[in-house]
Amino acid sequence: MSLLSSLTNRIFLATAALAVLAIAVAVYRINVAVTAQAENELARGLQEAGLLLDEHRTTQFDHFSSEARLVADLSNFKAALTTRHPPTVQPIAEGFQSQIGSDLFIVTDPAGHLLAQSGRVRMPDDDAAVRETIAAAAGGREAVALWPHEGGVLQAVAVPSFIGPELVGTVTVGFSLDEHALARFKALTNSEIAFAIGNQLKASTLPPAFNDRLAPLIGRQGVQRVDLDGNDFVALSQPLALNLTGAAPPASGPPPLTALIMRSRTERLRFLSAVHRELAVTAVLAVLAATLLSYAVARTVTRPLGTIMATMREMAATGDLTRRIPASSDRRWEDEDARLLATTFNAMTDSIVRFQRDASQRERLSSLGRLSTVVAHEIRNPLMIIKTAVRGLKRPSVTPEQARTAAADIEEEVARLDRIVTEVLDFARPIKFDLSPADINALCEDAVRATDVEPTAAPVSVSLDPAVTSVVTDAERLRLALVNILTNARHAVASRWSGTAPLEGAIRLRTSRVNHRVVIEVRDRGTGIAPEDLPRVFDPYFTTRRTGSGLGLAISRSIVEGLGGTITVTSRVGEGTTVRIELVS
Repeated sequence: MSLLSSLTNRIFLATAALAVLAIAVAVYRINVAVTAQAENELARGLQEAGLLLDEHRTTQFDHFSSEARLVADLSNFKAALTTRHPPTVQPIAEGFQSQIGSDLFIVTDPAGHLLAQSGRVRMPDDDAAVRETIAAAAGGREAVALWPHEGGVLQAVAVPSFIGPELVGTVTVGFSLDEHALARFKALTNSEIAFAIGNQLKASTLPPAFNDRLAPLIGRQGVQRVDLDGNDFVALSQPLALNLTGAAPPASGPPPLTALIMRSRTERLRFLSAVHRELAVTAVLAVLAATLLSYAVARTVTRPLGTIMATMREMAATGDLTRRIPASSDRRWEDEDARLLATTFNAMTDSIVRFQRDASQRERLSSLGRLSTVVAHEIRNPLMIIKTAVRGLKRPSVTPEQARTAAADIEEEVARLDRIVTEVLDFARPIKFDLSPADINALCEDAVRATDVEPTAAPVSVSLDPAVTSVVTDAERLRLALVNILTNARHAVASRWSGTAPLEGAIRLRTSRVNHRVVIEVRDRGTGIAPEDLPRVFDPYFTTRRTGSGLGLAISRSIVEGLGGTITVTSRVGEGTTVRIELVS
């Protein structure tokens, strides 16, 4: 039995599938929404970290720029510069560097020669950017620059120092974007930080082994993703402006300073695994609850229908169409529609009882009328012939030859009467089948021989398929059906070719196998059946022959259908008729 053949299963599966689909869609949408929200929060966090880093760096550089201007304008500093004596300037430079807290403090004379330097970072040797920046300050204007050095990038501002209109020297203050600054920025932004000049990464809180994979991200727009040994990172490239104090950069222009702000997507979204797990558990529990509820709903809907179907099955098994559906004893779960259906069904069975009673009475009267017509027509003629023969025998002058002729007529008509009575009884009483294996081909040959009693009758051309083997059937009953069909075919051919010999092959009997069925086909080239008569050929007592009883095909159909087969008739007037029998092999 198919899984969907039961109404209970269909309702259960439909509601369960709908519930599962709704839960799955809800869980999927929640997962998507939570993941998207987490991704958005991660991207927004990167942008906020980038702004915070830039703001902190700008504030810090503004502070150093202001301090550099104040120092350059102090009288004691100017006095030290006028000496142009490094031992005199060095202690003063170290004192100011300590007060400011810069990573680098450089003092030069008006020609750009180094007088003093202090701080944890040393001035890069023989660097074009250093010379250009100090030269710009020695020219009387402030300048900012990026000085690459080992382990980081130095962001410096050079300020000229004047006594009146006379330039007495320059002071350069810088702070380094190296591991010390990176540690502060990492704590400030809760992110991994890397600094780059141009396309070269100079410092990073991540291991140097990752620099080659981080370098392609420099300068890209938007949030990027990069895999670092199985750890998924999102990164934002943040350009950092140099001209923070209003000072002009050197004429050649420094390479751009860029910060990479990175956060581990794997770590930040780890909580989603727990969320997804909880959602999955919740979805499973919801599906189980929905399944149980769906089954309960299905049972509630189909329980009354089950009672109705059980009653209908009993009706089909017993043939008793008067069975009624018992009233439900559980009023709590009684469905109004099912109760109405049961009431209607019971009303229908009551109507069937009345109809069967009336139909039985009408059928008895109708059958009696048809039977009386057949008896009146079929029996009257033989009786008249018998009566005439008996009168001849009563004449005193009857000769022995006349007596023998009269006796033969009487015997023939008695046989005809016996055949009519036999056919009527066969049709009226139920057929009891005796099933056993039978050779269909041999049975067909036997039926042909049984009808071949007149020398002038049309011969039957037989085509038997060797693939047709034994079939479990009632051989005698099936033979009787074939004899009736072949007899009708001979009569049809004789009516068309009356007075002349019929063509060869006027009647053909053929057997074949189609899938799991055995086909027996009888085709004649007789007069054919009129279209208006074709639907009635299986009706009892219907015949177009003057001497026919109208029971041959009716009995044949009862036999074939009783054996589990089918019989069909196709015909065209003037061309012939085909009778097709199909049996389950």
